Amino acid sequence: MVGQYDENLLSDMLPIYYAKLFPQNVFCRWLSCGNYPQPLGNRELSFTLSDDVYLRYLSINNQKELQTLFQKKCPYKLDIGAVYNTKPSIGRHDSIILARELVFDIDLTDYDEVRTCCKEAKVCGKCWKFMVIACEIIHTALRDDFGFQNILWVFSGRRGIHCWVSDHEARTLDSPGRSAIADYMCLITGGENQNKKVNLGNDNLHSSIRRAINIIEKYFKELLEDQEFLSTTERLSTFLKIIPDETLRHQIEKVLDKMPTSSLQRWESFVDIYNNYCKENVTAIRKMKHLIEEIMIQYCYPRLDINVTKGFNHLLKSPFSIHPKTGKVSIVFKPEFARDIKLDEVPTIYTLLDDASPENAQHQTNMRTAVKNFQEVVFSLEKTEALRRKKYGGNSMEF
Repeated sequence: MVGQYDENLLSDMLPIYYAKLFPQNVFCRWLSCGNYPQPLGNRELSFTLSDDVYLRYLSINNQKELQTLFQKKCPYKLDIGAVYNTKPSIGRHDSIILARELVFDIDLTDYDEVRTCCKEAKVCGKCWKFMVIACEIIHTALRDDFGFQNILWVFSGRRGIHCWVSDHEARTLDSPGRSAIADYMCLITGGENQNKKVNLGNDNLHSSIRRAINIIEKYFKELLEDQEFLSTTERLSTFLKIIPDETLRHQIEKVLDKMPTSSLQRWESFVDIYNNYCKENVTAIRKMKHLIEEIMIQYCYPRLDINVTKGFNHLLKSPFSIHPKTGKVSIVFKPEFARDIKLDEVPTIYTLLDDASPENAQHQTNMRTAVKNFQEVVFSLEKTEALRRKKYGGNSMEF
């Protein structure tokens, strides 16, 4: 297996991976906590097989059944669904969804209108910073604004990240509750034809928005230099269209056109011009009080697939799945170390199983770290659930 990844060999590698490296025990424990008080068998699993056959409404009762299912079906992709009031394979047409982790899905393809280093499925260290910002903003909001504690972060294996919130209060949220959280997190609105996609109004900023801006500010100059948002005529034109005041827009265009193409220098000049313009025009500051913050958010704020968060029955890729296109493992990571992730050091199935690979030792170490991260979240969740059951005398709260 020395050399480049070959997707055609995946069917040979996956049985070994599932048997030796996939953390089956911890995985089942995680699902069991998310199922409580329902049995594990009421959780939906979904497999995508090598020939693109899509199997839904699968279920397991224990780790042994999971292992048997892995060896029998050898899924190229493993997705996790909701918890039903019955075994999903039996009465799926009449079954009722009782619980589902609150989930978030952030994909770098949704940043293609602002990122310049890569497009579509390609990802590099420069555009990964968008994911770092997204992770920090979302994790902080979930913890500080909603009080959630059991939060799992997973690299998708290719171009994005997933967040699973397993607190009982999150799992049993109804549809309006999930929609409210999704809308609370969403600041960027509008389609491709809308130039200005962030409108914060003229009032003082909500503390959560100010906190998000503070996080963005830590990375913004780096992103200006990495992505060069303003360096070309086309990018500058896109930037200028965000500015609603025509007089200010013409002033900025006139100055920036004559400047060097450095985005950082152009941005600093824009800020100076904007501040001076607002000092001289009282009405202007009232109309675009938060223009600088709005632009920073439009370029850097998390771009969520809010339908994934709002929906109960959306399937999401399991932790430690293998991405069939890259061979990378969907590793669990700690949000505070998101910036330290190096994409070329993410374990791949072929380097993990190839002792002769130069990356084998490093990838084995990183795989163990990812499993340990997973275990820590599961242990915390189990402790939280035990305390909750004790508090309510062993009886579950109503769904």
